[in-house]
Amino acid sequence: MSTVLINNRNTRAAGRTRPAYDPWLVSSVGILLAVGIVMVYSASIPTAERYTGGSFHFLLRHLLSIVLGLVAGALVMRTRVRLWEHAGPYLLLAGIGMMVLVMVPGIGVHVNGSSRWLRLGLFKLQPSELVKDFMVVYVAGYLVRKQEELRYFTQGILMVSIVVAIIGALLLQEPDLGTVVVISITVFIMLFLGGVRFWHFMVVVAAGLGGMILLTIYSPYRMARITGFLHPWADPLNKGFQLTQALIAFGRGGVFGVGLGGSVQKLFYLPAAYTDFLLAVLAEELGLIGVLVIIGLFVIIVWRAFVISRAAERLGQIYGARLAQGVGILIGGEAMINMGVNMGALPTKGLTLPFVSYGGSSMVASCIAVALLLLVDRETRQRRPEKT
Repeated sequence: MSTVLINNRNTRAAGRTRPAYDPWLVSSVGILLAVGIVMVYSASIPTAERYTGGSFHFLLRHLLSIVLGLVAGALVMRTRVRLWEHAGPYLLLAGIGMMVLVMVPGIGVHVNGSSRWLRLGLFKLQPSELVKDFMVVYVAGYLVRKQEELRYFTQGILMVSIVVAIIGALLLQEPDLGTVVVISITVFIMLFLGGVRFWHFMVVVAAGLGGMILLTIYSPYRMARITGFLHPWADPLNKGFQLTQALIAFGRGGVFGVGLGGSVQKLFYLPAAYTDFLLAVLAEELGLIGVLVIIGLFVIIVWRAFVISRAAERLGQIYGARLAQGVGILIGGEAMINMGVNMGALPTKGLTLPFVSYGGSSMVASCIAVALLLLVDRETRQRRPEKT
């Protein structure tokens, strides 16, 4: 009898179809996209009606961005991980080239005091969003190529730091300090996990923090942001306006929110209500419960990224492991900064919430990033032996 039961269990195990992709990861991203569609529409209605005469303007553009992102992700899924390993340096050079073009008069698009976009026909491309992905792809390959030399300061961390400094200098010309912070955090955590020496890591981190402090002190508008962050209620109608309005939104939402569509702050009180500060509108309408769901979904994405990384490393796919780590850190770090800004825990940065906020280039870059993660997962599953 026991032999028959064991055979039946083995038959069921052998016949069970292994999912092609990580269901936790796919479901979490899908829910975030769905929540983003609803919240972008809700938060953008007043602005759309005032400036376009209809309520669907930003929703339709957001849906188009999602479609473009999914198409880009599908194209990534038709490649192999090895292709990205070899293409890393060339993609990074292409990204740097696009950021240089942004500075060229007549080519770069100047909006609200910033030059961050390239016009491509009917669309505007923000190269810095793609550079985040390209940097992860490049650094993952660097960690594989130089894994025997990472314990040396020059080969281990200095060379990558120089690359980050070059990209950071270009981004500061736009200016876009938020992206500099995201890229720096992502790259240096990747280097730390990749095996660079701790004191090398701390030296570069200390230098980076010192540079950020100096950039803030000697830049009036950045200093104003810090002042507004530290004392938002001292000047609630000027320097602290954006943060105080976001905090009011969180306060009004309470635990369960005022109800979908019921936000008052989106009625031209809260700037960037459907982009950088969409989470504040979500908190007002869906309350603490809604915010905790969003946080939980991003925690799942980062968790699955490291699960995929560990599985790839066990099978000897070192590049895939480093790439998965980088994508997880990138998505998690950008989400953490955006949520911290919305909650008043971090100074204001021009960063969107991945998969949720309105922003075409950000959406496409986020979809490409998660497609890279799914690509590593797929190849890992294909090489993993079946359990019987």
